[in-house]
Amino acid sequence: MKKIEAIVKPSKLTDVKDGLAAIGCPGLTVTEVKGFGRQKGHKEIYRGAEYVVEFLPKVKIEVVVDDEHLEDAVKAIMDSAATGKIGDGKIFVLPVEEAVRIRTGEMGQEAL
Repeated sequence: MKKIEAIVKPSKLTDVKDGLAAIGCPGLTVTEVKGFGRQKGHKEIYRGAEYVVEFLPKVKIEVVVDDEHLEDAVKAIMDSAATGKIGDGKIFVLPVEEAVRIRTGEMGQEAL
């Protein structure tokens, strides 16, 4: 099993959710986060005063999939989140040792 963590633009959340649902992804977790990458934020002007926005709003999507669906899930996220512009986000893939469904006690892939 693998855990996919994707950091994407908030405006792309619905597209990513729909893309994952289309490949049969059983569920996901969403967290509103702030951060910066290579772009290091940007400058804005408010009422004539310039200020720096260092941390940009993003959405972190977490989903756990079995190994055979990993490539499909990553591709679905990439296709759904890409705009071709700076700040589209990142995808991280991590190994998952075990999963347990609390209600039934199912373990491993059955728990997904």
